[in-house]
Amino acid sequence: MDHKHHRYGKSTELPSHEVTEGPDRAPHRAMFRAMGYDDEDFSEPMVGIANPAADITPCNVHLDDVAEAAVEGVEQAEGMPIEFGTITISDAISMGTEGMKASLVSREVIADSVELVAFGERMDALVTVAGCDKNLPGMMMAAIRTDLPSVFLYGGSILPGEHDGREVTVQNVFEGVGAVASDDMSETELAELEHDACPGAGSCGGMFTANTMASISEALGLAPLGSASAPAESEGRYDIARRAGEIALDAVRNDRTPSSILSKESFENAIAVQVAMGGSTNAVLHLLALAAEAGIDLSIEEFDAISRRTPKIVNLQPGGTRVMKDLHDIGGVPIVVRQLLSAGLLHGDAMTVTGRTVAEEIEQLDLPAEESIDADFLRPVSDPFTEEGAIKILKGNLAPDGAVLKATGDDAFHHQGPARVFETEEDAMAYVQEGGIESGDTIVIRNEGPRGGPGMREMLGVTAAVVGQGHEDDVALLTDGRFSGATRGPMIGHVAPEAFVGGPIAAIEDGDTITIDIPDRTIAVDCSDAELDRRLDVIDTPEPAYTSGVLAKYGMAFDSAANGAVTNPKAKRE
Repeated sequence: MDHKHHRYGKSTELPSHEVTEGPDRAPHRAMFRAMGYDDEDFSEPMVGIANPAADITPCNVHLDDVAEAAVEGVEQAEGMPIEFGTITISDAISMGTEGMKASLVSREVIADSVELVAFGERMDALVTVAGCDKNLPGMMMAAIRTDLPSVFLYGGSILPGEHDGREVTVQNVFEGVGAVASDDMSETELAELEHDACPGAGSCGGMFTANTMASISEALGLAPLGSASAPAESEGRYDIARRAGEIALDAVRNDRTPSSILSKESFENAIAVQVAMGGSTNAVLHLLALAAEAGIDLSIEEFDAISRRTPKIVNLQPGGTRVMKDLHDIGGVPIVVRQLLSAGLLHGDAMTVTGRTVAEEIEQLDLPAEESIDADFLRPVSDPFTEEGAIKILKGNLAPDGAVLKATGDDAFHHQGPARVFETEEDAMAYVQEGGIESGDTIVIRNEGPRGGPGMREMLGVTAAVVGQGHEDDVALLTDGRFSGATRGPMIGHVAPEAFVGGPIAAIEDGDTITIDIPDRTIAVDCSDAELDRRLDVIDTPEPAYTSGVLAKYGMAFDSAANGAVTNPKAKRE
């Protein structure tokens, strides 16, 4: 590593002096010297660059370059950069397989590993880099836990592919699988779509989980405004990375830590941005986890309250047609923040990692005039795409602790139909692909929750197959597992309590009538409480799916989805 050298004058109060200062730390410095560091470096704050680069997913394949730009920024700002690695899991590649159970566990492993390195090596600050979905909340959880001056750095999203003259993403490929099964698409066309959908590095391009969490990182104040939307393979992404390194040093100088940035208002801002942009249901889970880590009281009901008063104003996939690159071209997340601020739907005085408030950051950004932006992409709050935000929290005798829906269609949706019950995602997928579903069905997939899966699998394969077969509006699906940010249609996840711990979803039987009503926010099964209790009393307590290894360990530790499925004991809330 080629280091530039500066003199910063490190405070003896910083953690790193425990390994770099004084005669008794000569052995420690000898180890650093083996890596190319010298006395000039030892006088500067030690900034960890957490980098989950891997050839496992296009989301992360370029992150070595992004991290190196962050290293340059740290050096330019007179810091001592120390890059280290973490794991990642490719959600898209593990989707539809048993391997998807590792995804949510990876959020915890990433948070744990970054916390361990920062703690063990006595670091002074962090730049946390992220690409694929669970990287983002995992990195932010680590920053909150360590409470070191930290900057969140997204790796950027993939450019859209082009197929038959239209923009496409991996979502279109997943839905193509269902279309082939119903003879609405040929295998030849699906193969062509497969070749066109993902042209290079970066996270999936729509307002799926990664882009949702990246946008939320700005709204929370953990990343600078304007940092989420630049594509992965753009010079702008590397400029943002260098600036992240510089901001980390400024945060050290000013002792600006996550605990001094985050507040209840920060989380309310994040939820407002999520619902206004049509963001992923997974953000509900992750924001609950982040708030629990931060010791800030946040309930699942608050997502619904904020969504009711915050309209959806952005046209992004999967509920719309555009992708993150399109948003970047008109100003990025700040244009959404500006709209919400001017309508009084955000807290402008919430703090950000730059040391300026949200309102101050918007004032100093050079954003295009509102009237110059295509109204088919971004609407004013007074004339939105929908009067309410995309996230709906449903409750009822089937989900006493709540369930989560992202409305990508009719806000007045009402569904009543017979339950088709499956104990695993694989069984449900086989049923769908064999043409078993009928209009009006309610597909129930259970024992896929945080503990029952374990790991609360995402089920884009099933939901996309249902949509791809033409049942976006007349077949509902509900599960104690999760859905991808690319899922669309009446798909209800995070049903809590989950089946594994005796939630009512465990008592559903084939043919039971299930009613879903979005305006009333209800999800219910046509059974009396006494009948549900009778059924639950005769169900044997299930055995854990895994009895050894990482899935067993984290499976036993997961809390309810209603609390963010956290595993950190201090963050658990009864």
